[in-house]
Amino acid sequence: MFRSFFPDPKLFFSSAVIWMLASVLLWFAIGEPARSVLSIDRFTHPVVSAPIADQPTTEDVPGTPDPAAGAAQTNPNAPAETESESPTAPSPTARAMAGAELNFLTAERVWLYQYVLMTALLFCVFWYFYKRNEWYWWSVVSSTIILLVIYFQVQVSEFVNEWSGSFFNVIQLALTQPGSVTPEQLYGLTWTIILVTIPSVLVAVGLAFYTSHYVFRWRKAMNFYYMEHWPKIRTTEGAAQRVQEDTMRFAAIMEDLGTAFFDSLITLVVFLPLLWNLSANISELPIFGETPGGLVWVALVGAAAGTALLALVGIKLPGLNFNNQLVEAAYRKELVFGEDHPDRAQPPTVRDLFANVQRNYFRLYFHYTYFNLARYGYTNMVGYVPLLVMAPSILAGTLTMGLYQQIQIAFNQVFSSFQFFARAWTVIVELQSVIMRLRTFESYIPRDQEPIKASVGSGTPAE
Repeated sequence: MFRSFFPDPKLFFSSAVIWMLASVLLWFAIGEPARSVLSIDRFTHPVVSAPIADQPTTEDVPGTPDPAAGAAQTNPNAPAETESESPTAPSPTARAMAGAELNFLTAERVWLYQYVLMTALLFCVFWYFYKRNEWYWWSVVSSTIILLVIYFQVQVSEFVNEWSGSFFNVIQLALTQPGSVTPEQLYGLTWTIILVTIPSVLVAVGLAFYTSHYVFRWRKAMNFYYMEHWPKIRTTEGAAQRVQEDTMRFAAIMEDLGTAFFDSLITLVVFLPLLWNLSANISELPIFGETPGGLVWVALVGAAAGTALLALVGIKLPGLNFNNQLVEAAYRKELVFGEDHPDRAQPPTVRDLFANVQRNYFRLYFHYTYFNLARYGYTNMVGYVPLLVMAPSILAGTLTMGLYQQIQIAFNQVFSSFQFFARAWTVIVELQSVIMRLRTFESYIPRDQEPIKASVGSGTPAE
């Protein structure tokens, strides 16, 4: 499954993980010093450097609704009667005014994206000169491209989270203080999210198209690898089904599940620090009281509990799906023989074989009943967790509408990512059964065999 497509799979995947961890550590260690030497933001944002240096000495002009002043102070320009209101009453005004300056492609993001592209390029260059195989442009370069696009989409989600805070603070301000929000502010925020969403949608469509081609190339590599060793494996049970159907199912599952997995992984990397910082706005958690990074711990524990629950109640499903393919293959094989041999596929034989199919399906239906009970019950109940967690802060009046939306979105992103295995458990079960069959099938291929060097069919190799 893997050595047919990737160069030295164990070394490739381990080096990818090590390189990503090293890149993150280097970013925090030398990211800022390297920025002054390598970053192109000096050309894309030439006016950024001076304001950053002058920012500590900038003073707000009295009577001018400067967004920086509102964010750093408790809004000295607010009417006198707001002093008796809740401590966070001025926050919507400050955040609403700051929202007008939202920009997706800031100088900091330019340097971040440049750094990510450089580290990805170095990884691809290394594998180009070290153990490059015929599928290099798909297995190494395309894998890297897909991860980069997923990272871009997560960055868009992070910006949407930031935008939501400003937008809903504007809505709250407009509803509570009529006339305090200008049409330019409201329409400006709306136009900003449109400009970010349209490219994101186009990128998502392009990613789906590219991923389909990527996974089909993976299936193509598997097919040619198996067919190279066909004389050794043709006599195994269901050999034709393994090569044709299971490679197809493996590719289809990996197309959705693989992309979703890396999306969840990158989402955690981006949103975990954000959620940890937002946890400072939650005064206390129910039962546990004040807890540093409380929202992160709630998301982690809740998702882990759900995953463990579904893994426990669904422990028999992979084996049952594996057996299901065996009985289906035996039934199909007898029918195929019956097409060419009149003495095969006789009613008594077919009746017995179909009875095995029925017995296995009925067992599957029974075990999926209590599994679905646990799955649907869990996925529906966890939707109320963010509201319960924020209840003390809501009752204390320490949250604005925009801040509530930011916490809700960030919590759902992290919680959903932690829930990946719980949400995708039925698909994972199907993938496990496919892998079990393919591994059994591959056991007849000598482990020391190298992937083939040329593609079967017309066209250039690995096209």
